[in-house]
Amino acid sequence: MTYTALKTLHILSMVLLFGTGLGSAFYKWMADRSGNLAHIAVTNRHVVLADWLFTTPTVIFQPLSGLWMMHLLDLPLSTPWVAASLGLYCLAGACWLPVVWLQIRMRNIAADALAHRAALPGSYWKMARCWFWLGVPAFCAMVLVVALMVFKHLPGAGS
Repeated sequence: MTYTALKTLHILSMVLLFGTGLGSAFYKWMADRSGNLAHIAVTNRHVVLADWLFTTPTVIFQPLSGLWMMHLLDLPLSTPWVAASLGLYCLAGACWLPVVWLQIRMRNIAADALAHRAALPGSYWKMARCWFWLGVPAFCAMVLVVALMVFKHLPGAGS
């Protein structure tokens, strides 16, 4: 595969990762704010599904395609923008893994509350707050990764 084709797939994957994450976060946050239990339950189910269908494959593809492009360009991991990008990506991942667990738990709690016609317990709302606040550093880290990808310096290349 050519560098240009790989770079195109890498960018498309990043757009899908970023868009799915931001879109899912927005819809879940808005559903929670609505207080409508049926809406909350359905949205939580869809957020978990979107993570499995879109986020997980792109989370895997991003570093693989990035490392492959580095190999094609003969760039070392110690290249400053590469090292910074990888560190920020790891930070985002460290936030994302507990978010996935929280989303699955919240999906199950909301479905159970809906099935039993009960209110969401306090534990749901505590998890929702943690979920939101874990998303803040993850989102900021990913914005910085995108900025580093765009404004990187490749010696001897127009990138």
